[in-house]
Amino acid sequence: MPAPPTRPACQARGPIHSLDQIADKWSMMVLAVLDEGPQRFNAVRRRFEGVTQKALTQCLRRLELNGLVSRQVISFSPVAVLYEITPLGRTLQQPFRELHKWTLAKLPEVEAARLQFDEAAAR
Repeated sequence: MPAPPTRPACQARGPIHSLDQIADKWSMMVLAVLDEGPQRFNAVRRRFEGVTQKALTQCLRRLELNGLVSRQVISFSPVAVLYEITPLGRTLQQPFRELHKWTLAKLPEVEAARLQFDEAAAR
């Protein structure tokens, strides 16, 4: 019988699980925004068109769980939460920049491949 899905079992999935945790669309964009400096939740949310409060909350929790973002509660009235990229999170900035450059450079080839795929599927 397989082990129940606990944190140690999740760790056994290795690099693929880690990549899934940090390389989704919202995570990469949140880390880019936080690279500019600490931000409150609503300031981060205003930067993204189409993100729901739930999706952003889940993303920030996942980034915090993985040590890429820190969360600080500021006890003003009303209470605010400040998010900041951690030193570990900063180590992802250069690879993400390289991935962004690759995406821009290879976009024509990707679009051509999609077109070729669609044409083949239509036959």
